[in-house]
Formats: sequence, structure tokens, C-alpha cells
Amino acid sequence: MRKQDMNRDWIATARTLNQALPYLQRYSGAIVVIKLGGHAMGSDEAMEEFARDVVLMRQVGVNPVIVHGGGPMINAMLKRLDIQSDFVDGKRVTDAQTVEVVEMVLSGVVNKRIVQAVNEQGGRAVGLSGKDASLMTCDIPRPELGLVGHPSRIDASILTDMFEAGVIPVIAPLGAGKDGGTLNVNGDTAAGAIAAALKADRLLLLTDVSGVKDDSGEVVTELTASQVRAMTADGTIAGGMIPKTETAVDAVEFGVRAAVILDGRAPNACLLELFTEHGAGSLIRAG
Repeated sequence: MRKQDMNRDWIATARTLNQALPYLQRYSGAIVVIKLGGHAMGSDEAMEEFARDVVLMRQVGVNPVIVHGGGPMINAMLKRLDIQSDFVDGKRVTDAQTVEVVEMVLSGVVNKRIVQAVNEQGGRAVGLSGKDASLMTCDIPRPELGLVGHPSRIDASILTDMFEAGVIPVIAPLGAGKDGGTLNVNGDTAAGAIAAALKADRLLLLTDVSGVKDDSGEVVTELTASQVRAMTADGTIAGGMIPKTETAVDAVEFGVRAAVILDGRAPNACLLELFTEHGAGSLIRAG
């Protein structure tokens, strides 16, 4: 009985692999930018599973790029150092003292944790920030927020060099200002800008929700940019989903083939999105 159950499991696994073949072929050589945040960063087990998925993607010919956040870790460190934060319209004002902590946490603690997780699964990950190799140069669109930047120029040549070397880039969302100083950049925004510069096949935005929902609460599996704007205008898309859908729309209108908002809490979410027919979230295209 036990042997028969095991055989059924093997058959199911073989069938899954067989059905994945067209998608493996379709994404061979493709660039996939993944914004890592939320649940996938919340535990060692979730990080290990995510890292294994990314290494598998690289093994079958995909070129993954990881862009990560780290807001909760930054908050914890600021509290630990007794550094107070001011807010404007719900956004943190980043002064010189705060940006030092942001850089320390993102480029140091968080980035290296992800790099280590990928390397432990047999990948070759290298950590960098948007400041390295002039990857991300930024403007300061809202001076009242202090040292908060928005990407104005992306030089992705270092990333293409890393693809050729079989390396998985892991990027902390920090940019250089026009004077070379460090600027804090929203992780989703950074991921979208990098994906657009690479003309990526997919931008995967991992969140702690199942996707974009309609007014009845059902997840919408496919959307166009115009549908996203209409749903935002009528209030269907609201709150924290607005900046994510705005990032997705900007990315697809600047050359990314499609962006997907998907639930990072789901096991193997990235693999389900890329290598199965049903996907794992809300896919947004330009038109």
C-alpha cells in the first residue's frame, strides 16, 4: 500500500513536469524581475523555499533578478537606535541619520541574508545596491521627504554581464543622487524601473494578498493598464494596492511584457506563475 502511494506521487510529479515543458521552453532565456517582500522575507523557511525556486528558475534558463524591500527591519533598527521618524502624507521623512540606517539594513543585513539563502540552495547570487556600477541614478521629486529618490536613469549593463556569468543579482533599493549621495527608493518602484530598463519578460510583485480584486472581492486574473486606471478611479483598487498597480502599469508601458501581482504567501508562487497554465495572481498588460 505504501509503495503504491509513493508510485502515485511519482506519477503526479512526472505529470506536472510534463505539463510544465511548454512553459519551460517559453521562458528559456527570459528575464524575470522579482520584487521580494512581505511573507517571503518573514521566516527562514519561507526564504529557503523562495531561494530554491529562484535557483530552479536559473537552472532551467531563466535570468532572475531579485529586488528586495526591508521596511520592517528598518523600523526595528530605528527603534533600537532610538531614532525618531517624521511622516508627511504617511511617508517617512528620510534625513541623513535615517538614510545611514536604511543603507546599513538594506545593503548589509537584508541583502546578504537573501544572497546567503540563494547560495545555500546551489545558486550563484551576488548582492549589490542601486549605487553600484551606477545602476540607479535618482532625482528627488519631493524635497519635503528628504533623501527619498525616484529612478531617473538605469544603467543595467552590470546586470546583463551577471546573466552571462550565470549570476543571480540581488539588489537593495538604494540609488545615487546627482551628487553621488545615497537615496532611499521604494522597493516596488525600483523593481519596476529595473524591469523596464531590462525590457523584462515578467515583473513579479510578491505581496501578502492574493492579487487585484474586483468589487465583489474576487481576484481578477488578467487586466489591462486602462482597466487598472478605471478600477483605481472608481475606488475598487484602493489603499496599499494603488502603488503596486501603478508600478505594474508604468513597467508594462515602458517595455515589460507583463507584470504580475501575486501572493508571496502561496508555496512556490513564482513557479506557479511562470510554469503552470493557471498562474498565481493578477497579470497586467499594457493593452
